[in-house]
Amino acid sequence: MKKLLLGNEAIARGAYEAGVKVSAAYPGTPSTEISETIAKYPEVYAEWSPNEKVAAEVAIGASISGVRSMCCMKHVGLNVAADPLFTCSYTGVGGGLVAVVADDPGLYSSQNEQDTRMVGRSAMIPVIEPSDSAEAKEFMKRAFELSEKYDTPIILRTTTRLSHSQGAVELEDRVEIPDKPYEKRIDKYVMMPGMAKKRHLYVEDRLNRMAEDMATDPLNRIEYGDRKIGFIASGIAYQYVKEAMPEASVLKLGVVNPLPKKLIAEFAKNVETLYVFEELEPVVEEQVRAMGIKVIGKEIFTRQGEYSANLLRRAVLGVEDYEAPTAGLPARPPVLCPGCPHRSVFSVMKRLKLHVIGDIGCYTLGAVAPISVIETTICMGSSISTLHGVEKAKGKEYIKKWVCVIGDSTFLHTGVNSLINSAYNKSSGTVVILDNRTTGMTGHQEHAATGKNLKGEPAPAIDLENLCRAIGVNRVRTVGAFDRDALTAALKEETQADELSVIICRAPCALLKGNVFPNKVFVNADKCAKCGACITCGCPALSKNADKTAKIDPEMCNGCGLCASFCKFGAMETREVVKK
Repeated sequence: MKKLLLGNEAIARGAYEAGVKVSAAYPGTPSTEISETIAKYPEVYAEWSPNEKVAAEVAIGASISGVRSMCCMKHVGLNVAADPLFTCSYTGVGGGLVAVVADDPGLYSSQNEQDTRMVGRSAMIPVIEPSDSAEAKEFMKRAFELSEKYDTPIILRTTTRLSHSQGAVELEDRVEIPDKPYEKRIDKYVMMPGMAKKRHLYVEDRLNRMAEDMATDPLNRIEYGDRKIGFIASGIAYQYVKEAMPEASVLKLGVVNPLPKKLIAEFAKNVETLYVFEELEPVVEEQVRAMGIKVIGKEIFTRQGEYSANLLRRAVLGVEDYEAPTAGLPARPPVLCPGCPHRSVFSVMKRLKLHVIGDIGCYTLGAVAPISVIETTICMGSSISTLHGVEKAKGKEYIKKWVCVIGDSTFLHTGVNSLINSAYNKSSGTVVILDNRTTGMTGHQEHAATGKNLKGEPAPAIDLENLCRAIGVNRVRTVGAFDRDALTAALKEETQADELSVIICRAPCALLKGNVFPNKVFVNADKCAKCGACITCGCPALSKNADKTAKIDPEMCNGCGLCASFCKFGAMETREVVKK
């Protein structure tokens, strides 16, 4: 039976058919749907881990015990998981182990365009890359076979375009793989220097053997056409080559580390002009050049952003792009949703003229006009450590006009460690945890403080207040995110304190399923002073009429009442529209 599947759904299906028993992940666009899909299969234990490092360690433990396992993350999550994965490259595996890593060319939802192929080379972990949903499923199954054959973790690399595009996939039955018996191997699994030195030699030999074998492996193939021009391509870039220049010869790489050098040399001899068409970094191109092969690559193709068939036509054929249907339309920058509790918190911080250090989450949109309060965002969990650094550089008095913000899921991801550091090293900054009861930016996944696990089952819920006190923070308080007066008082008091403090701003995400909004706000035009104060809160439900009176889109309004708190003339009236 064939079915249309997203690339992410196909990856999950491949893991299921391959007999995977354990899957661990932290949600991160564009990888999130893999875990949400695999959790639907009762034969697979699937979890949201607090971060990618923990997810990788869970998968490694399952592999050592003898079962097939996987972990999933986005490209920047691979940085968090690097410590265990780099060492697992040395230890090898028991049952097959695959780390699915989703890159984000074009920066659709990320803070950088990191290329996982480079990390794979550094870690000496083989990297394979499918080009469509059908391959995503089959490559996933093949990845487990290669993992066990070569005693290595495998990285399956995908990208946003592949993760979120659909293709026809042939569904097959699950194959139950017998558990491998656990074998006590201190020399293999305990990476003390003496053992690690020997395993490093093993890893080098393993990669050499794989490079030889991949020259004849069906994951890599040559498609000869017009031999005047040839392309080396992998992943979604292969599809662009086939679309733009279907007559050209192509060496399609399914394995991008280690490269099948013999196959590359053979292909290069049989085409007149050779191009390497690869998104992001010149990973393949530089290795082909090092082989002494003349090749055209980044001198005509960009290292930035997402590729397309039009980019290829323009660079190679000199054909200009057609005008996109969106050409000339006004820009639509992302904004916080109507009724978002973060907007209320930021409005208070803006009124108090605080410097705000941000973190990774939808609240990063607090940097966008007209809110414009977030001044720095680095990586997951960084805000607390960054605030601590500012204080240690400038002193306690300087920090009294600064705060940092972090979401509840991000706090549990890596913010906890940063708060421990701040408490241990006697910081006096003010940490604001934006607790909207979900992992919001990636589509509302559960986490360790929501009371449910990935499969929707009841789970212990961490009490954030008690956790902060256990870390050593004496000043901890919780306020309603929409109680602007209470929040104003709390921020004024805590920022002036001479010790570390935490304010938990609590209100559920406006988009959480099951949320009922009984109220809407309406404009009394007779009272409206046309001052525009309400507009400054930045809610997309607000605009102005031709006569400059305030206007509220009733379809968008969630009745949070934030705009009404900006109006000094009583023109914004909250009315119940749904009976509680």
